[in-house]
Amino acid sequence: MPPLAGYGQRFLARFVDNAILLAFDALASSTLLGGDVADARDAPAAKQVLVGVIPFLLYFAYEGAMTAARGQTLGKMAVRIRAARLADGAVPGPAGWTRAAVYALPGLLLALLVGPLFWLLNVLWCTWDRPWHQCLHDKAARTVVVAAV
Repeated sequence: MPPLAGYGQRFLARFVDNAILLAFDALASSTLLGGDVADARDAPAAKQVLVGVIPFLLYFAYEGAMTAARGQTLGKMAVRIRAARLADGAVPGPAGWTRAAVYALPGLLLALLVGPLFWLLNVLWCTWDRPWHQCLHDKAARTVVVAAV
């Protein structure tokens, strides 16, 4: 198996991928609210819920499809790392969807503050996990993040 990815690489990859999440959010907001994002609180409640839910569902689809197919999102490609199955180092396949679900879908609980707290715990987990430096989404999918060779 290739060497494990460093914390800095993982952070930078997530930074790029979170920029994509923000783009999904902006797209959903401008599409559903007719481009008038300044008055979002005046929009009907159903539209507000959709604006909160759709970006996370899009991100789940983005992360799941890319990780399952090639082990890399655009952020991981940029810093030359990839997700790999812990058992054999292969591309995650269906485990990529599990990994994406545990990472992205808690964001749906954003209004309850559960999503952000889980995300923080999830991404910090790799700093004390030994020996594989796995985040919780890695543990759930039985994956590790390694250098892309």
